[in-house]
Amino acid sequence: MSSIAVVVVSYQSASTLDECLQRLRAAQDVAEIRVVDNDSHDGSVAIAQRHAVADSRVRFIANPDNPGFAAACNQGAKDSQAPWLAFINPDLMVEPDTLVRLRALGEPLGDCLLGVEQVDEQGHADAAVRRRDPDFGAMLRRPGAGSRLAVPPDPMQPLQVVPALSGALLLMPRSLFVRLDGWDAGYRLHAEDLDLCRRAREAGATVAIANELKVLHVRGVSGRSRPFFVEWHKHRGLWRYFRKFEARQRSLPVRAAVWCAIWAHAALQVPRLLLKG
Repeated sequence: MSSIAVVVVSYQSASTLDECLQRLRAAQDVAEIRVVDNDSHDGSVAIAQRHAVADSRVRFIANPDNPGFAAACNQGAKDSQAPWLAFINPDLMVEPDTLVRLRALGEPLGDCLLGVEQVDEQGHADAAVRRRDPDFGAMLRRPGAGSRLAVPPDPMQPLQVVPALSGALLLMPRSLFVRLDGWDAGYRLHAEDLDLCRRAREAGATVAIANELKVLHVRGVSGRSRPFFVEWHKHRGLWRYFRKFEARQRSLPVRAAVWCAIWAHAALQVPRLLLKG
């Protein structure tokens, strides 16, 4: 059986990173674990160091600054060799058989990009795990609508083909990752998973979610300390996605309208974040 390399990108993730790495070390057929830390100041690097001392499969890269999630994923992938690659958030808790069961579903497919069901600590499923591509036409007709991307689960399909998946857990053959030239490091945070899934589909790969596999996702740990930073890059990522995949097919007035709609939606988040803060 082909082994799996796991890449974990951490930023201010100390509250969950230890358990995440413990679970990955106990996971079946995981040959390599690469922790790439984006300049945390909360003890995340010390946690990664401790696991690296205890387990030779674990190595860590401590970046002196924060190059973004996509760039860090590429760093971890480059530093590993296993035939399968899993990208896993530091606030996500796999079961011992999650990755091998997912790999078993992927092996007959050839080129594929796969995810699993994710639930919070109360057992509520994350609707954003299954996603469609952003609908910029809908965004113009009803501002904000185009960024609501959830696809309902189909319980009749153990492996449900969808346009896109959440980047909190993704599994793919290394050969596909190399063919796609990895993640697009031009995204700093958010929308890079939509980009990767779209490029995988365009390359002929299957993008699908294993509805019967479930993991705990303690959402938003890294972003809690910098909510405005997260919102800025979420909308910046959406604009990059539009420019990359759709702008050339749209007129200049439509491109301008999409830009206005994205940043108007961003501005509407400010009162909510202030109240929350």
